[in-house]
Amino acid sequence: MSLNKAYVPRRPLIVATSNPGKLREFHALLRDLPFELRSLGELGVASPEESGASFFENALLKARHAAAAAPGAAAIADDSGLEVDALGGAPGIFSARYAGAGADDAANNAKLVRALAHTPAGERTARYRCVLVYVSGADDPKPLRAEGVWQGSILDAPRGGGGFGYDPYFWLPELQLSAAQLKLADKNRLSHRGIALRALREQLQGLGAARQ
Repeated sequence: MSLNKAYVPRRPLIVATSNPGKLREFHALLRDLPFELRSLGELGVASPEESGASFFENALLKARHAAAAAPGAAAIADDSGLEVDALGGAPGIFSARYAGAGADDAANNAKLVRALAHTPAGERTARYRCVLVYVSGADDPKPLRAEGVWQGSILDAPRGGGGFGYDPYFWLPELQLSAAQLKLADKNRLSHRGIALRALREQLQGLGAARQ
């Protein structure tokens, strides 16, 4: 699906992330859109503090921050995380820092495994949630919002070497694979981020020239 060039000018689109795994997914998912894709990391700009109380609030502040770093550019940002039912929806918006500020994937996953150590397999239901925000500029009064959810459950041991974050522990019962065992194209088709981005693209097309 391609956007009409008359609707969205070819101009810089800043992806508000410095996460290499997430950036690879955005490159794959956005490659046919009429934007010149750049990241905050390429601009040498640090990500803002995620001080919002929801996925949407965090995504919006990141999108506005990215657009402000490159005047004239549009920006796209997501806030996403893992929600585990047995943990009351945790780690949720704190997924990237579940084990503390500056925690890496290994530390976050280790805390998750400990938290679910006594939870039976049938009670480990979970989902990845993504809220995606697009702004045409830092002061865009009508940001676009899209959301995607990917249902699964949590393993007690990792499987697969792909993906990032909690992917090695995120089990997809219908496929009998973890998210880390999927090919990138399959992950982009099935994932919370892929679902959200396809919904966002539809909004961009529907709004047409109003987004110029």
